[in-house]
Amino acid sequence: MAALLKNPIFNDEVAAREWLEARVWPEGAVCPHCGVTGDDVTKLEGGNHRPGLYQCNACREQFTVTVKTVFERSKIPLTKWLAALFLMTASKKGVSAHQVHRMLGISYKSTWFMMHRLREAMRTGGLEPLGGKGKVIEADETYFGRADELHVSPQRKGRPYTKRGKIFNNRPILALVERGGSVRTFHVAVADQHTVCGIVRENVAQESHVHTDESLLYSRPLMDVRRHMTIKHTANEYVRGDVTTNTVEGYFSIFKRGMRGVYQHCSEKHLHRYLAEFDFRYNNRIALGVDDTTRAANLAAGIVGKRLTYRRPHSQDIPF
Repeated sequence: MAALLKNPIFNDEVAAREWLEARVWPEGAVCPHCGVTGDDVTKLEGGNHRPGLYQCNACREQFTVTVKTVFERSKIPLTKWLAALFLMTASKKGVSAHQVHRMLGISYKSTWFMMHRLREAMRTGGLEPLGGKGKVIEADETYFGRADELHVSPQRKGRPYTKRGKIFNNRPILALVERGGSVRTFHVAVADQHTVCGIVRENVAQESHVHTDESLLYSRPLMDVRRHMTIKHTANEYVRGDVTTNTVEGYFSIFKRGMRGVYQHCSEKHLHRYLAEFDFRYNNRIALGVDDTTRAANLAAGIVGKRLTYRRPHSQDIPF
């Protein structure tokens, strides 16, 4: 924590706001209500105006850099937000809410919710398909934790899934890794061939080469890819030429070590947020030329247009 305090953005609210504005508005302030920028936006300074307040001359609305972001309406100081942001992005396997709560001196409940907001900022969507001509996509599935509901198999006439004679009801996670590039993970209710191949088909370019293990979940015609190569783990085969799934298994190793060693427990309704966190750090890793400072700046830029609230109006609880 002493190292953090050397940077003014972690103890000076003005410096923190200016740092955030430079990342969210790299080309100048933008009205979050109507999208106007440039000379049509005026910074209100002096008098009784609160720090960092702007006014749009087009729609006449006032705003700050936190409006319509995951920071909106938060009473936690920006200095604390940025400290948590840097801690989450600099820790390869994550950092627990209890640890951040102790380091920043805010309540555990506030820290927990603050970190879920930051995970929401890490979420990406509407991306181009992975891979392309001559590129390799490694696909694999794993299971982490027990599912909240018992899933049944249509092929088994409504009976639950079993493994080695025992009911198998773990949470399936599918990962697609572009070798030397990005990862995308998906938590699905049931990992069957229809679901898995559908996700691959929607997220992988047709010209790609897909490498998997010998699982029957992966079918080249259903995945609609140019080439599908398999590696036979049951025969102790892990590399054959350039065919391997070691990259995606390495990602799963980082994910499981972080979840078991740092977070220890995760309910199923929040699993997709933790996946977004590990995806973000993997996609902004040192091997891709992204250092800790740049990674934090990338996360700050991702806070726009995302909200995560505890309750609906009239205090009705909503699921995340």
